[in-house]
Amino acid sequence: MKQIKAWLQNTPYKEYDITIASADASFRKYYRLTRKNHSVILMDASLEKNSLVPFIDVTSRLLHVKVKAPKILAQNLSQGYLILEDFGNTNLLDVLKPENFKALYEKAIDEIISMQNTDSTNLSVYDKVFLHQEMDLMQEWYLEKKLALHLTQPQKKLISSTLEAISTVVLSQPQNLFVHRDFHSRNIMLTPQNELGIIDYQDAMSGAVTYDLVSLLKDCYIAFEREDIEALAFLFARKKGLYVSNEEFLKWFDFMGLQRHIKVLGIFSRLYLRDGKTGYLKDIPLTLRYVIETALRYDETKAFGKLLRQLSPH
Repeated sequence: MKQIKAWLQNTPYKEYDITIASADASFRKYYRLTRKNHSVILMDASLEKNSLVPFIDVTSRLLHVKVKAPKILAQNLSQGYLILEDFGNTNLLDVLKPENFKALYEKAIDEIISMQNTDSTNLSVYDKVFLHQEMDLMQEWYLEKKLALHLTQPQKKLISSTLEAISTVVLSQPQNLFVHRDFHSRNIMLTPQNELGIIDYQDAMSGAVTYDLVSLLKDCYIAFEREDIEALAFLFARKKGLYVSNEEFLKWFDFMGLQRHIKVLGIFSRLYLRDGKTGYLKDIPLTLRYVIETALRYDETKAFGKLLRQLSPH
């Protein structure tokens, strides 16, 4: 905090009061600087300085296509600090209810379509190797480390062949689109002006058309009825102008969800085991449910769904 206060002395924010705003799954911290009726956010990425250049780059790309990303008001790259526009305290998860989620998700779907207009040149590509690196986290961190399972060779082979089937479908859909990579209810702010503000996008990549859609609609922190989620997914496909059958689009959506949620099982387990972040343990059951229910719907993944159901204690 001493370093932060010392730097602030050379900014317009030296007289502002500092309070903790939030922390996220990384090693970044956020503080709110307040003076009278004005506030800004200070991002402390001093433990993750290499994330700042991508954050600044992606912010510029998003603002260029009129996505409401926070404007960068001051920066200190050598120490790892940014001062950002403040979108307030309310994220989508705070307000989502059965009676309002459709309208809010429709607004968020429009944001995805806007984000997909973003220039994705030179962003890292969500290729087959990367898709599998992410999915492999599940076996290592969830099954073998968290559940302490000793998998048999047939079980490992089944997992491997299933992940191959998943990546094949993921890569069969339109690619090379801007992907936020964590577009869920905690990373979408509802501003005092009732706009959707987008945050936490520094890990953006170039990838599949359904990635951010499935992150939004099959959120690891809140769930709604499958029938409603499918209807919203088809709404996206229509708004996007995708000439594909509902059946094929739903398979793209579901297999993208499998890839993401399989990865997340590994990430939540790693956050607990390696980083001591216990808060994510409560989110494993819903994530697991998404994987098992979706896997059981398709011939290529049914055996894997049964295996996961058998191995998991939840």
